[in-house]
Amino acid sequence: MNARTEPAPAGSDATARPPHVIARPPLVRELLLVAGLFLVYKLGRQLATGHTGEAFHNAHRVWDFERAVHLPGEGAVQSLLLHGDALVRVANTYYATVHFPATVAFLVWLYLRRPAHYVWARRVLAAVTAAALALHLLFPLAPPRMLAATGLVDTARVYGPSVYGDPATDSLSNQFAAMPSLHFGWALMVAIGLIVATRSRWRLLWLLHPLLTLLVIVGTANHYWLDAIVATALLALALAVVHVPHRTATTAGRAQGGLVPAQGRTEEQALAGAGR
Repeated sequence: MNARTEPAPAGSDATARPPHVIARPPLVRELLLVAGLFLVYKLGRQLATGHTGEAFHNAHRVWDFERAVHLPGEGAVQSLLLHGDALVRVANTYYATVHFPATVAFLVWLYLRRPAHYVWARRVLAAVTAAALALHLLFPLAPPRMLAATGLVDTARVYGPSVYGDPATDSLSNQFAAMPSLHFGWALMVAIGLIVATRSRWRLLWLLHPLLTLLVIVGTANHYWLDAIVATALLALALAVVHVPHRTATTAGRAQGGLVPAQGRTEEQALAGAGR
């Protein structure tokens, strides 16, 4: 009995894409999905507005708890920024302009170069953002810049630039959604995602992004230390649930180039060079 294998027709999927190649998700679908998630989040934040009394009550509780467990004072970080007007303005600008564009650039790069890691990162960010929205609704929290007991300066209002208006009239953002800090949670995910998806010997330097973000959000009095701690816990939970994809020649390198290990090379050898 002869076992013959018919050659795949020219241009077929079997010829065009080896089994291990991960195709990019459809671009239009991803744009609509990400835009939809962002709109849901913005609308959800608006539902959390109007809880001023509860937000300030929770702020006092958070501030007292941090002192009870001997967390370092947020004022120590702010005092470093206030040594010069230029430094504090740089911190305010970083807070206002880096958070969202950096996350978008991260997702775009993963989409183009690491499609399997893109799907993983998008799911993790969506899970963290959804959990954050739930906490914003359940635990409205005034930021330390609004709490007189902290003795902190609202650096954005005093030195500029500021992304917030008067809390009483600001209809574009919910200023009582300090916990958890998505500035820090997203920044930490960007760093982890790039460390996982790349092979550069310098990739651990991506951790400077969340570290700098942490110093900025605390030093500008937009967040408490506890906001970043809770964001880290939510991210850890999301990472435990949404598993990172296995590295393959495609997920470590070019997705659409049909990258196939050369004949005679082991899979480990192919992967070793794929992410460089």
